[in-house]
Amino acid sequence: MAVPQTKDGKDSKDEYKKLIGPQKAAIFLMALGEETAIKLFSKMEEDEIRELSSIMATLGDIKAETVERLFIEFAGSVSAAGSLVGNFDSTERLLVKALGKDRVDSIMEEIRGPAGRTTWDKLNNVNEEILANFLKNEYPQTIAVVLSRVKPEHAARVLMNLPEDLSVEVITRMISMEAIKKDVMEGIEKTLRMEFVSTLAKRQTRDSHEMLADIFNNFDRTSEGKFMGRLEQVNAESANRVRALMFTFEDLAKIDQSGIQTLLRGIDKDKLALALKGASDKIKELFLKNMSERASKILKEDMESMGPVRIKDVDEAQMYIVGIAKDLSGKGEIIIATEGESEQLIY
Repeated sequence: MAVPQTKDGKDSKDEYKKLIGPQKAAIFLMALGEETAIKLFSKMEEDEIRELSSIMATLGDIKAETVERLFIEFAGSVSAAGSLVGNFDSTERLLVKALGKDRVDSIMEEIRGPAGRTTWDKLNNVNEEILANFLKNEYPQTIAVVLSRVKPEHAARVLMNLPEDLSVEVITRMISMEAIKKDVMEGIEKTLRMEFVSTLAKRQTRDSHEMLADIFNNFDRTSEGKFMGRLEQVNAESANRVRALMFTFEDLAKIDQSGIQTLLRGIDKDKLALALKGASDKIKELFLKNMSERASKILKEDMESMGPVRIKDVDEAQMYIVGIAKDLSGKGEIIIATEGESEQLIY
């Protein structure tokens, strides 16, 4: 059987391999049709809708062969009738039917802009001392509005860093606060975006050891060994702290079976095969035992057919999987156990 070719003669299989998990999900959702997509959107969290919408709006032309390969992977019974076009207008029309115009306006404003997140999202990531220092010069009512839009735990920390009298005044305003007019809210948001988020947020404080751990996680193994060795010579205590904060491919063993299965659904299987070429038997077994017998057999065959591979390519594949694992952990979709953490679960 001939391998499908795109119009420009490019192998559609190669084109499909470049798609990442979220892109596949967005294409799959679009191919299901508006009625089904609307039902799915109505059951999603807003951050999930935002991520998928952002991808859908920028997909461009999707070849029919690519869509067909996607359905084959998902073992679906639906066939792709033709090409799909993902753009801002089609995405907005679909979302309006599912969510209503008011909610969609804010989502589309975010995905059309360069940041991809709202001003309020960004404020949640600004150090509480920096945010309090900026807000202390604002009117109590303005501070009340701002703190009503950020996460409660972040608002609490900001209030504790404001002068006590001002904090009490702000709390009083928050209790009696009525619905804020749209133009007033837009004015406050614009001021925050122009005068604060775009500048001060960049100065958010961060533990230097954590920052270095992230950097070391992105070294290849040769560079990591070299720089870690030099750091140990200069400051052994700091080297130990950085090493403890690092998350390596072998640390995937700290993820439970459910987490590994979640991870498997979001990674490229070709990259997994390459990553496992340089992994310990323990890690190989961890992934293989959480796959179906057929999938496990295919993965083993892929690894064997590769032959010798470059260490650099293995390192890159492992860093790719570690990055996805950390993202899933950050979203709370998987749990990565820490040293000494109890493995007991409460049901």
